[in-house]
Parts: sequence; structure tokens; C-alpha cells
Amino acid sequence: MDVDGIVEKVRNFPGITRKRPIEEVVGYLPTADFEDVLASAGEDAAVIRHGDECLLFAADGIMESLMKTNPFYAGYFSVLVNVNDIAAMGGRPLAMVDIVSIKDNRICIQVLKGMETAVRKFNVPVVGGHTHPDCAYNAVDVSIIGTAPCDEVIFSHTAQEGDDVVFAMDLNGFYPPDLPLAWDSTSDKSPAYVQEQVALMRRIGAERLASAAKDMSNPGCLGTLGMLLETSGKGARVDLAKIPVPDGVDFSQWLVSYQGCGFAITCPPGSSQRLIGLFAEVGMEAAVVGSVRKGRLYTIHHGSEERTLFDFSKDKITGCIRKG
Repeated sequence: MDVDGIVEKVRNFPGITRKRPIEEVVGYLPTADFEDVLASAGEDAAVIRHGDECLLFAADGIMESLMKTNPFYAGYFSVLVNVNDIAAMGGRPLAMVDIVSIKDNRICIQVLKGMETAVRKFNVPVVGGHTHPDCAYNAVDVSIIGTAPCDEVIFSHTAQEGDDVVFAMDLNGFYPPDLPLAWDSTSDKSPAYVQEQVALMRRIGAERLASAAKDMSNPGCLGTLGMLLETSGKGARVDLAKIPVPDGVDFSQWLVSYQGCGFAITCPPGSSQRLIGLFAEVGMEAAVVGSVRKGRLYTIHHGSEERTLFDFSKDKITGCIRKG
């Protein structure tokens, strides 16, 4: 295995490098003086105290390249990515609003068909939003609200030294035509099947099995873990040989693939086997792939060959580091 090649590919992968402006953007948007904001930048969803429960807010915009390549999947993923953001926090997704910008009605119809399919699949409605019918471009952006008991929320910034790193993925999927980095493990599954996968993270939160978690999004599995470590102020060592991968899929491609349903989780070592068993119950392969370490070095290894993937004392993915 070419470990140096993997380091270069991951560090320069657009799914990671395009996260860098986040730090500058959030710098203009203060949250520290708002006592009900329990977490914001660096999380998959903001966490707002609301009585005995917490509200979870997230939003995602679909990349222009996906809108051009496959507008149906652009619509479908606009729902999926938001549902996964709430799931990763141990929350129940409640409803979404959207902003649709239209240049070409034919593209817009495909986007809406994709959204409709995903709404029915995941049983989370789009309840309003805004339409720009006269734009010079086509775009879709979706925001979601969810809820969770405040003491059951799974944050991204709370990884602990000594935690196991668990990768959980649904290996039963496919790459759609012209989308070689979008692993679709949901569109051909029943609503009951995918909703059970989404609901599992609520059970994990209720049982307090995880220290921290994120859903595996555009940065891929290693990049997603990197964001979690960065905001937690921690490092990790990951064994490439232990990462689950589907038969016949190129390993380096897999490492930077968006996961239809996948989570990077850190947990106390005593919880790992419980987590692995729970994911198996919903058709997902999970494995301990490494451990969280003191310091800011994030390394990967294969056998005796080990390399630094990120040194967060000087490297940044989002620049979002939890203070205090």
C-alpha cells in the first residue's frame, strides 16, 4: 500500500481543502454571548437548549458540480446530508426548509423529484422555504431541525484521549454513473431499512456509548475523522488495514468517498464491541480502526509504515477548535 500517496491524496482532496474558509466565515458570527447556544461551529448541527430538550439546527448547500452532473442526486443528497447531520448528533430529524434557485426548469424538476424521493425514503418533510424562479444559476440549499435530550447529544468536540476510533459504514451500495466519489447505500433500500440506520445513533446517544461522532461526508472517512479530532483538540493513530471496504472498490477511492450512511465515532474501549454489534443489526460494518491520542498529531499506518496525515498544531481543515 502506498501510504505516502494516500497522505497526498487526502490532504489535497477538494472535499477537505474547500473546508478551509469556514474559520473565516464563523469569525464574523459570534455565538459565545448566547447562553442557550451549547455548540455551534465544528459540529454537524448547532445545539440550542430549549427547555429539557435541545434543538439541533443544520444546513447544507449542494455543490455546483453535482447540480450539473446529476440534478436528481443533487436533490436526493440535499435531504440525505441533512438527515445524516442530525443523526450523527444522536437526534431525531423533524423537518426541513429549502431554497431552490432556478435557471432551467428541466433541471429544477429533476432536483425536486430527487428531494421528493428522499423525503419519502427518510420520512422527514420539507415544510417550506423560498424559491428564486429567475436566477442565472441552478442551486438547492436545505436546512433541517431536529431534537434530542440535552444529555444524550453526541458532539464532535468531545473525543477523549484513549478512546477507540470506530468507523461504521454500509458496504452494500454502489457508485452512480458519473459520481465516482458518492457511495449510494440508501436509494435502493426500503424506507424502513434506512430509517432504522438513522435511528440507531439516537440509541447510541441514549446509552451514552460514544464520546464523539460525525457523519462521513464529502471529506471522506479519514477527512471526517480529521475534522472531529481538530475540533476536539486531539490526535489519533489509524490503521489503514482495519478500515472496512467493499469488495472490488479501489481503496484510495473509498477513503475519499462520501458515505450514504457512515459514521466516524470515538468511544471508550469498553463500548466498542457494543457499538459494532449495534451497527451489524442495521446492516452496517463497523470496526475499531485506531485510537485517540494526546497531542495534535493525526497519523495513519499500514504495517510498520507510518505517516503524519495532519499535524493540527499547524494544519487546518476547518480551523474550528472548541474553546474551554
